[in-house]
Amino acid sequence: MRTQREALLLIPSILLLLLPSSILSSIPPFSCDTSNPSTKDYPFCKATLPIEQRVDDLISRLSLEEKISQLGDRAPPIPRLGLPGYKWWSEALHGVSDAGRGIHYNGSISAGTSFPQVILTAASFNPLLWYRIGEAIGTEARALYNAGQAEGLTFWAPNINIFRDPRWGRGQETPGEDPLMASKYAISYVRGVQGDSYQGDGGAGLKASACCKHFTAYDIDRWNGVLRYSFNAKVSVQDLEDTYQPPFKSCVEQGRATGIMCSYNQVNGVPTCADSNLLTKTARGFWGFYGYITSDCDAVSVIYTSQKYTKTPEDAVAITLKAGMDVNCGDYVQKYAYSAIKQGKLSENDINRGLRNLFSVRMRLGLFNGSPKHVLYGDIASKQVCSGAHQYLALEAARDGIVLLKNLEQFLPLSKSKVSSLGVIGPNANRASMLLGNYYGPPCKSNTPLQVLQNYVKNTRFVAGCDTVICNTSHIDEAVKLASSVDYVILFMGLDQTVEREDFDREDLALPGMQQSLITSVARVAKRPVILVLLCGGPVDVSFVKEDENIGSVLWGGYPGEAGGLAIAEVIFGEHNPGGRLPLTWYPQDFIRVPMTDMRMRADPASAYPGRTYRFYNGKPVFQFGHGLSYSTFSYKFKSIAQSHLLNKSATAFQSSNKSGIISYDISMMSTAECEMLKLSAMVRVENHGPMDGKHSVLLFLRRPSLVSGRARKQLVAFESLSLKAGERAHVEFVLKPCEHFVHTEEDGRKVMDDGSHFLVVGKEKFEVSIMA
Repeated sequence: MRTQREALLLIPSILLLLLPSSILSSIPPFSCDTSNPSTKDYPFCKATLPIEQRVDDLISRLSLEEKISQLGDRAPPIPRLGLPGYKWWSEALHGVSDAGRGIHYNGSISAGTSFPQVILTAASFNPLLWYRIGEAIGTEARALYNAGQAEGLTFWAPNINIFRDPRWGRGQETPGEDPLMASKYAISYVRGVQGDSYQGDGGAGLKASACCKHFTAYDIDRWNGVLRYSFNAKVSVQDLEDTYQPPFKSCVEQGRATGIMCSYNQVNGVPTCADSNLLTKTARGFWGFYGYITSDCDAVSVIYTSQKYTKTPEDAVAITLKAGMDVNCGDYVQKYAYSAIKQGKLSENDINRGLRNLFSVRMRLGLFNGSPKHVLYGDIASKQVCSGAHQYLALEAARDGIVLLKNLEQFLPLSKSKVSSLGVIGPNANRASMLLGNYYGPPCKSNTPLQVLQNYVKNTRFVAGCDTVICNTSHIDEAVKLASSVDYVILFMGLDQTVEREDFDREDLALPGMQQSLITSVARVAKRPVILVLLCGGPVDVSFVKEDENIGSVLWGGYPGEAGGLAIAEVIFGEHNPGGRLPLTWYPQDFIRVPMTDMRMRADPASAYPGRTYRFYNGKPVFQFGHGLSYSTFSYKFKSIAQSHLLNKSATAFQSSNKSGIISYDISMMSTAECEMLKLSAMVRVENHGPMDGKHSVLLFLRRPSLVSGRARKQLVAFESLSLKAGERAHVEFVLKPCEHFVHTEEDGRKVMDDGSHFLVVGKEKFEVSIMA
């Protein structure tokens, strides 16, 4: 029987149900309504109290059944306490998406800004741009909430897994193959989304919650009969420490992400969502994670159904909650937690632990502070979604990410006044949706490359050449006829979500079907060398274009988002000078002999294993990591740097000669002060020799004289993007910490710094730095 107080608390909820749907949809869900006289008496509604105290008060008022109900991504309302339902699953990979359960573009806001897919944005090598995109996404997310079109403010992005294998269907969602770059992306994006400053010195409060995924060593979906739901990633300690874990560590420690998603796969025989060493000891203990941990969708159920890791569903629920997971995407925990308690496999305290993390995040988002109109971020209006500034940012991001792979004899840029007729060919030329990649919402606007080019050149004609990117049937004759009759030809080829996507990895690296035949046939008959635009997330083996003089220029445009068509046209016609650089290695077709399931990063010559990514691959790439041309010529010069640094005398005690004979220093045994003494500044002069103004990314690498014991061939240690006018010089200062940037990870996971020479490399310039005891 309800108490009088509980009955009073139900009145606002009942009244909400009686409101017309048009009014109801504009009211954001929140707790602690000040218009309800009974609500203000609850300590969990007092914003002046510490969040921990408020959370404990709320949990103490819940029944066991109510507690269990909150452990799924669709948490139901608890009307007697004035709690609305909450949807934990929302997506914001490169714009606020309606792919999850929490976002609805069905009210006054019908579209959101669709930025380029992450792999292209990464090619800008510009952390400030990544921050600004995150900031815009966080603003649009809060605007949707304020408009009553969001049932949650927890967004399951960014995807910061390493793009380890070029066939991975979800590599397009990531910042690429380099751990440092993925770390920098994670930090910048998370700070932007959550309302922190760019420098990370704190914001006013959580604007939205970002979630680092998929933790960890997740980078295979469906390949050769191997499924992500049951895959056991066998990863060495060495690779885990220096490749797979760094982005997550940075996301937590520096980005201060409030969410982590554990992945489907096992790592060395243990499901990640059931690994207390990973979730509790590492993330919460070593890294200081303060937030909630969710499973990937149905990742708890597959521990029992697909992996056969537990004997019963109750066992799967128990081990994940005890390991440190807080909420299950799906309803498996909601179904089996009660019986797990009855069977003695789970305690109510285990559930309370998870609830503390869940309600803490909701409170930090301000969702228990009364009406959002009167609290922080309540003034973010619907007009800030698809604002002019955000749409321009989407254009800027697409421009800055586009990579010029080839430009024979400066064939590009074209001059509009000299192009009397234009032929546009290819299956990717006139499909707006394919520009968006995956996990996208309805874009603010939608223009295909063909539509944009028709505005640039009045006499523009189009032939698809292939019905789809799979290109099993082609219309080469029609394409050849068009190509031979116009002044210039632009081909839009590549991939789309039918051949690379979540739950679908590629089998090879060649262009699908008859695409190569279409390209070469058109190029042979065209009056001038053709322009090839490749739209794809993962790399393709286009070795044939490199020496073909009939192919004048090649651009990679990733999946460039809502403004991608315009950005490509601006690059082609010289309105923007391309400055993007590849954030991943483009491998040759013969790389497919390497099993996707082999998680080793380092090459093994004895077994002809070639290694992975630019750091360890010993083969010849089609295009290397960091490749990218410009319409201008840039040069570098080291201006000042300390040539050698002496370790503190006490550091000699940390010397250890490993089996390779190299003397190195165990970083864990050096104090912060000793490491700070080694800090150095490398000043690089960058000059734009023209003929155009342009943005340019300066990449600083470290090379070691020896590659023994799995040392990287080279390692990115710093990068910076800058804008230079033609003829302008600038100086870029890189502050390096040898205890961080010069380290090598040993087979046992220890991080060591080698004695002797290290070489800093930028372009063709290099400078020697010596570490000596």
